[in-house]
Amino acid sequence: MKVVVTGTRGIPRIQGGVETHCEQLYPRLAALGVDVTVLRRSCYVEPDNVAGDYKGVHLVDVYAPRRKSFEAIVHTFLAVIKAWRLGADVVHIHAIGPALMTPLARLLGLKVVCTNHGPDYDRQKWGTAAKLMLKAGEWCMARFAHRIISISNVITGILRDRYGRTEGVELIYNGVERPVKSSATDYLDSLGLQPGRYVMALARFVPEKRLDRLVEAFAKRDRGSWRLVLAGDADHADEYSDGLKRLAQRHNVVLTGFIRGEKLNQLMSHAALFVLPSTHEGLPISLLEAMSYDLDVLVSDIPANRLPQLDQQGDFFPVDDSDALEAALTRKLAAGCPQRHYDLCDYDWDNIARRTLALYQSLM
Repeated sequence: MKVVVTGTRGIPRIQGGVETHCEQLYPRLAALGVDVTVLRRSCYVEPDNVAGDYKGVHLVDVYAPRRKSFEAIVHTFLAVIKAWRLGADVVHIHAIGPALMTPLARLLGLKVVCTNHGPDYDRQKWGTAAKLMLKAGEWCMARFAHRIISISNVITGILRDRYGRTEGVELIYNGVERPVKSSATDYLDSLGLQPGRYVMALARFVPEKRLDRLVEAFAKRDRGSWRLVLAGDADHADEYSDGLKRLAQRHNVVLTGFIRGEKLNQLMSHAALFVLPSTHEGLPISLLEAMSYDLDVLVSDIPANRLPQLDQQGDFFPVDDSDALEAALTRKLAAGCPQRHYDLCDYDWDNIARRTLALYQSLM
């Protein structure tokens, strides 16, 4: 079976939730015998990830302009044509924006699977025209995809209530691996951090992540030896991301940039508290990663964040309420942020890969 994947920026070591999802899923499908090709956006290919394959997954680079408004749709148009030329049995399109090309894939005779990672039109970075295009992509997905993977109950409800789509929709959560925690601290030392004495957030620097609110809440009172760390960066530098960096520097917040591997492992292994104050998520992989490291967590109370493994009272604060966030931070830090163990059986990548393979096979 030949599966060609688009809608993602690419793998490996490319920032983003969809990208992390694909980096975990497709090597597992390749190990199960699927011939997988991921079509990457050329503008994200760097010297450290130029290779033509990754853990059994073929990587093919297809042109994409490095412009926020046109990048995904131009690339996906070219990628669907490339998938047809490669003789794909299945084209798997990730996210609702790229799903605008679902009708084209159907016209070319391809079997189409789409993964809905969430209502991206709720993201603040998009203007009116872009939001309309994203909603059109969601409609195309609901109307024309042979199969749809929904990563959360919230998304399944949108497909059912807004579009009447229930048949061929499979709820398959995002996944997470249990890590081997790092005992090393050399990277922490280089940042001036003490193990167990810092709060961290891991996210792209975009408005809906509300990292500016987190910085402001953390800085409202003297936190003593506690530090705040923001791990991540913007895909496209803009007024928000530049302003966030200036705000962080003014309040002595540690900015790591986009990191992976051992550096991220050290930060997650030795953090005391993970915070996710966002207004929009699908099913946040960064939160699952924090839970896999047994970290205490504090998250906004949007439906996508309300995982059943969390304390439905103590782990949440009202979204966009800066005073409530500051009070919750104070409460968590005063309690010492003890480590916790979460049941993550529902988010096992090996099981996710087997269920995705079964979905592919149902089309053949």
